[in-house]
Amino acid sequence: MSDILRRGRLDSLPDEEIMRYTSSMEDDKWIFDSDVLVDFAHTVMLKEQGIIPADDCAKILDGLKRIREEGIDSLDHSYEDIHISLEARLIDMAGEDVGGRMHSGRSRNDEVATCIRLRLRKEVLELAEEMLQLVNTMAKIASENHDTIMPGYTHLQHAQPTTLAHHIMGHAESLGRDVERILGCLDRINRCPLGAAAFASTGFPIDRNRTAELLGFEEVMQNSMDAVSGRDFLLETASVLANIMIEMSRISEELVLWSSTEFGFIELSDQYASTSSIMPQKKNPDTAELVRGKSGIAVGSLMSLLTVCKSLPMSYNRDMQDASPHIWRSVETTRASVRIMAGMLDSMKVNNNTMELQASTGFTTATELADTLVRECGIPFRTAHQIVGILAKGDVEPTLEDVEAVGRTVLGESLTEKGLNEDMVKQALDPMLNIQKRKITGGPAPEAMKTSIDNFGTKTGMWTEEVERIRDHTTDSIEKLMQVVEDYIQQK
Repeated sequence: MSDILRRGRLDSLPDEEIMRYTSSMEDDKWIFDSDVLVDFAHTVMLKEQGIIPADDCAKILDGLKRIREEGIDSLDHSYEDIHISLEARLIDMAGEDVGGRMHSGRSRNDEVATCIRLRLRKEVLELAEEMLQLVNTMAKIASENHDTIMPGYTHLQHAQPTTLAHHIMGHAESLGRDVERILGCLDRINRCPLGAAAFASTGFPIDRNRTAELLGFEEVMQNSMDAVSGRDFLLETASVLANIMIEMSRISEELVLWSSTEFGFIELSDQYASTSSIMPQKKNPDTAELVRGKSGIAVGSLMSLLTVCKSLPMSYNRDMQDASPHIWRSVETTRASVRIMAGMLDSMKVNNNTMELQASTGFTTATELADTLVRECGIPFRTAHQIVGILAKGDVEPTLEDVEAVGRTVLGESLTEKGLNEDMVKQALDPMLNIQKRKITGGPAPEAMKTSIDNFGTKTGMWTEEVERIRDHTTDSIEKLMQVVEDYIQQK
């Protein structure tokens, strides 16, 4: 039997259906390059520790370099996974006496865990950069719309006047916390399991710190059993991705609503719209709808991962093979959605006049009128709430006379005698004055929003520096690894 893995213990090969069922080759395309990098680092370490001869190291590295250049399509896909297929190809090229030494002191268990972490680190790092681009786009839109008045909503009912800056920065702050979660994920992803072997480490005198250094990991995982069996980093990442996509879905829902005739707040760029096959007048917000729908992929992936990983005894179990496809699908969908959302927001047209007109519809200034009665007349807020609630039953904006009449009914006293005047009522019913009064931290007043956006910019600057630090460290490490590989190949 030519299968280098099965030829010792097993006497037969699985049939075609079993092979299709158990093979991970289709999904292993995600980790092909990571697998080669792990092989590079492990082989370099074996040579430096005197476990394999320098000449064999050079031949192995040269073969791995050629396999990397040829790509995954050059491998034999009849094997059950990328790791054995790659090793078999190396043995074909260099002979078993050389190529067969590469796997010394290692198992597929620690190998695959390291490959997944390497590729996921790359994907999550790039997602962090894309998220920063998105939130910076939102902050830019907010900075241009301090005075763009719009209705704020609770229960999708007109509630109080606010600004587009205030509304969109609410989403930006939420996504900013997702950036912080991404950075936390990166910290826990960036830990090296290589050298844990099957689960009980190895009797070879390997140097785990050296392979971690060559691959750009921040630290070595301390327990070899945990190193091969732990998939909590996948669960954590999938949770963050689901959280991001839920926020993407919320924004998408608003874009769909806001671009409707009933709202008319925005118009999406033609790039992000489609039309009907039968109704030529239609401009449909299809891209926003798709982002909203694709949130189900991230949520479903998280649920699938939780189910795969539950109840697994220590240490490695083949169930874990089915974890990887879910994280890759979620990563791919989330990253694309974040990029699409940034472009969609950056290119949309804001209908300021429509927003402002709707800002006072539905008595959105009622809260400020009640607050005014409290401040100017000294009555309890709950009493003021009752007075304004009665006024809200009318179809027209209340006048001083209306307020006075209801006040007498509720209190049995005159509100004007308590200090209320016509100018106070008019100011309370003015949407922009409502907004300007709300200048405490977190409020929609332009001065408060400018401070909020500035503070947000400070945070995004710090996040950007951390992402760049991680990017530089990992890039430098891989470049150094490749230089060592080239140096050792030249010694052949």
